[in-house]
Amino acid sequence: MASSSYSNAPCAACKFLRRKCMPDCIFAPYFPPEEPQKFANVHKIFGASNVSKLLNEVLPHQREDAVNSLAYEAEARIKDPVYGCVGAISVLQRHVLRLQKELEATNADLMRYACNEMPTSTPQFGRRMGTHEGGSFGQSTSGSYYSSPWNNDPSDQDSQDRAGGDHGNM
Repeated sequence: MASSSYSNAPCAACKFLRRKCMPDCIFAPYFPPEEPQKFANVHKIFGASNVSKLLNEVLPHQREDAVNSLAYEAEARIKDPVYGCVGAISVLQRHVLRLQKELEATNADLMRYACNEMPTSTPQFGRRMGTHEGGSFGQSTSGSYYSSPWNNDPSDQDSQDRAGGDHGNM
């Protein structure tokens, strides 16, 4: 994998540490010379000695995953020194929860529309908020929260009565 780096150029770790890259260098397979920032970040957060000890203790087939994890955590720690990658994970978990709530609300709306029942309350969190293109707060892009393409039959007086007549008021 990195045998060509031995003859051409030292690995990123040896270059950063200003030492000669030996053929048995523990860093060479995982810190190629084309990625100097990867080792610089890992070294800044964990230290070269600690990384070397860790790589020597880990089984050879697990080293690449270990280095990738260290590199990811180091980059996250540089961006967010307090929380590191845990902060990014927390943000993503909260985003997933918001999206799940929005999906549940949208599925509930879909079920009401499919059963030809119209919602009678004001929109709740997550339902067609103003973040969608073309719509304003609480409205779909069709112009009205309560309008539906499959129940716009003018002869269907029930759907007009349930919609409340005035679609603009919330």
